Amino acid sequence: MQKMEITAPADVRLDVMVAQEGAVSRSQAAKWIADGLCSVNGKVQKKAGFSVKEGDAVAFVIPDAVESTVEKENIPIHILYEDEDVAVVDKPCGMVVHPAAGNESGTLVNALLYAMDSLSGIGGVKRPGIVHRLDKDTSGLLMVAKNDMAHESLSRQLSERTMEKHYLAVVEGVMKEPEGLIEAPIARSKKDRKKMAIDPEGRYALTKWTLIENLRDAALLDVHILTGRTHQIRVHMHSVHHPLAGDVIYGYSKGGVRAPRLMLHAHTLDFTHPRTDERLHFEAQPPEAFQQAVEKLRIK
Repeated sequence: MQKMEITAPADVRLDVMVAQEGAVSRSQAAKWIADGLCSVNGKVQKKAGFSVKEGDAVAFVIPDAVESTVEKENIPIHILYEDEDVAVVDKPCGMVVHPAAGNESGTLVNALLYAMDSLSGIGGVKRPGIVHRLDKDTSGLLMVAKNDMAHESLSRQLSERTMEKHYLAVVEGVMKEPEGLIEAPIARSKKDRKKMAIDPEGRYALTKWTLIENLRDAALLDVHILTGRTHQIRVHMHSVHHPLAGDVIYGYSKGGVRAPRLMLHAHTLDFTHPRTDERLHFEAQPPEAFQQAVEKLRIK
């Protein structure tokens, strides 16, 4: 176990501070807090939303990683880049990233464990390696950490927004403006727990979109997410009445643009290498099915 002791530099939520200092997600930080691993001014605090005041003494324990029970599987994956610290893969549409109930095998993690000698162990489980996720039906670039040093660095770049991620998206309806900014907090939907929704009490979320091309009753966009919330692009574009084509969760229930898949692809990824400080840039063209769907929608 590793113990961290910090003096709060400003007023902040406890889970936010633990997530930043521990280089983990807020959900992971909240779990540590709920498990009694955090204290404020010497008193154990189990509420993730507890308000830490400037100057408070915050301490928390990062538990030792446990062995993963995930099985290695010889599943072909496209690795664009790999060194001793990081890897970048091009995830196909339809592949789940992490094993979960109903998807215990055939995931990207199963494939990574077979393809790579080591993955990071931050978050309590050895060798998961995943720094950020993509939805099952989203294709494209995804970062992998191969050791804890890399995981900490890449997670910090995510939280500090120095990592840049752009997506190609086809949305319903033509766009009247060349670009736009969507700033709206996102939380778990109170009506349907399987969905996310715009919620004033949710987490801050910011999405910038730029029009590439108007299509027939649709538009091809470059979407730059400046925060990384679950289903962020899907929820934000739906909120401005331009849901993603092929989105069976947030899209139009009747009519709309016909698409063979969710029309969202992680197109470019920029980050600073955790060891060399070199700025790296990666691009991945969308799969053939995506490109064919765009071509069919082009105005002849």
